Amino acid sequence: MPTWLTLAISCLALVVSGVTAWLTFFRKGRLAMTQPTTVFFGPDGPMFDRGKNKVYLRTLLYSTAKRGHVLESLYLSLHRNETKQNFNIWVYGDKGNLKRGSGLFVPQEGVTFDHHFLLPEDGANFSFLEGHYSLSVFARQVGQRVATELLTIRLSIGESQAKALSEPRTGIYFDYGPDHQSYHAHVQHRPRVDPEQERLLQLFRDKGAG
Repeated sequence: MPTWLTLAISCLALVVSGVTAWLTFFRKGRLAMTQPTTVFFGPDGPMFDRGKNKVYLRTLLYSTAKRGHVLESLYLSLHRNETKQNFNIWVYGDKGNLKRGSGLFVPQEGVTFDHHFLLPEDGANFSFLEGHYSLSVFARQVGQRVATELLTIRLSIGESQAKALSEPRTGIYFDYGPDHQSYHAHVQHRPRVDPEQERLLQLFRDKGAG
C-alpha cells in the first residue's frame, strides 16, 4: 500500500475518533422538554382538598448531548393578561412516589415524571380567572447563574369555566391534541369524601390490584 494512502487513512481515522470523542464527551448540548400532554390548574391534594392552587404537568425532560445535564431546580411562571405569578416550589415523581425537587440528572434518553408546581406557603393564593394564559417553564442547571426557559405554551379559560373554578375542590385540565396542536380544556369537580370512606375504598383498590 502506498505511503500516502496509509497516511490518509490514519488521518481520516484520527478525525473520526476526534469527532466521536467530541460528540460523546465534550459537546454540552442543551436541556429540553417535550410538549406536555396534560396541564392542570387547580387545588393541590389528591382530593382537591388543600387550600392553595397549583399547576401540574407531565413531560419528558431530555438532553440533546450524550453527557446529560444536572438539573438543580425547575420553576414555572404563569402570565394572565397583565398579571404574573411564579410557582417556585417544585415536586416531581410518579403517583405515590413524589419528592421535593432538589437535583435531578437528565440523560440523553430522558426521564418522564409528573411535575407539580406549588405556591410558597407564606404567599397569597392565585385564582384561575377568565383570560388568556402564558405558561413558561424555567430550569436552573448546576453552575448556571441564570435560569433557561425550556418551553412556553398558551392556554385559555372561558367565562363559564372560570365560574366553575370558583367552586371548592374544582380544577381544570388541558389535554393536548397533537392533530390540531392545541389544548382542549375541561373542568373537573371532586365531591368531598369522608376520610374513613376513602380509606376503605383504598383498601378495596389495593385488594383488587393484588
